[in-house]
Amino acid sequence: MPTPRHSGRVIVYTGDGKGKTTAALGLALRAVGRGMNVAILQFVKSPERTYGEQLALERLGVDVRQLGAGFTWTKTPDIHREALKRAWAVAKEYVYSGRYDMIVLDELNNVLAIDRFPVEDIVSVGEVLELIRTRPPSLHLVITGRAARPELMAAADIVTEMKLIKHDYEQGRTAMKGIEF
Repeated sequence: MPTPRHSGRVIVYTGDGKGKTTAALGLALRAVGRGMNVAILQFVKSPERTYGEQLALERLGVDVRQLGAGFTWTKTPDIHREALKRAWAVAKEYVYSGRYDMIVLDELNNVLAIDRFPVEDIVSVGEVLELIRTRPPSLHLVITGRAARPELMAAADIVTEMKLIKHDYEQGRTAMKGIEF
């Protein structure tokens, strides 16, 4: 649980429904509108592709970085582990830098839920909880992704679960530019 000295909030967006990253991006947009310095670190998305949110937010001066290797089923575990190791180091550097008012750790929950290969030795729930506890007092930390761990939700100030009711994927439609990426 964050201590009372923290004015920054920990916000978790989780669940099986669409909208976790979208909600975090909306929050980032609101913060930028209020003059806050925002960074968005995407743990799964690859820097080899471009994304609509990246293009728009960079125009507004938001530091957006894709740190992953892409979707887990398209690369080897070693490639993902190496990308995750770099991503977690970047995340800690950003959090402790003192340069940001808000940092979005996009899809970090997904990383913590990986069970196809080990990740616990690279980034564990305990390490994420330590990052939350020791972050600069005014830093807002937004964590997104499916399957948020109960310990993470308990440590957060705000938790929203997106519930899937209906989605294009169910009809076999692929991701759409401007909607999913």
